[in-house]
Amino acid sequence: MAKLVVLYKTPKDPAAFDAYYNATHIPIARKIPGLRKYEISTGPIGTPDGPSGLHLTAILTFDSLAAIKDALGSPEGQAAADDLANFASGGADLYMFDTKDA
Repeated sequence: MAKLVVLYKTPKDPAAFDAYYNATHIPIARKIPGLRKYEISTGPIGTPDGPSGLHLTAILTFDSLAAIKDALGSPEGQAAADDLANFASGGADLYMFDTKDA
């Protein structure tokens, strides 16, 4: 399996971010081909030392790293990427990697 992790930094208006993300962005992202699982964080995101500068994390699961790359290049993946400008005012970092059970 492989993961795409999106770390959303704290936006200018967290309530507006949450409303848009749940009502609009999730339905767009769920259409990405090859998506096996879509998880998001709930509540505050902390560190061992206290609060973080993150508002939300999303973890999208795919069959492989190649599947993530294909998905992001698809029209649905591009639509999800283009949608970030509509709500992620704090910015977002994306990371992708293969996984294995340890």
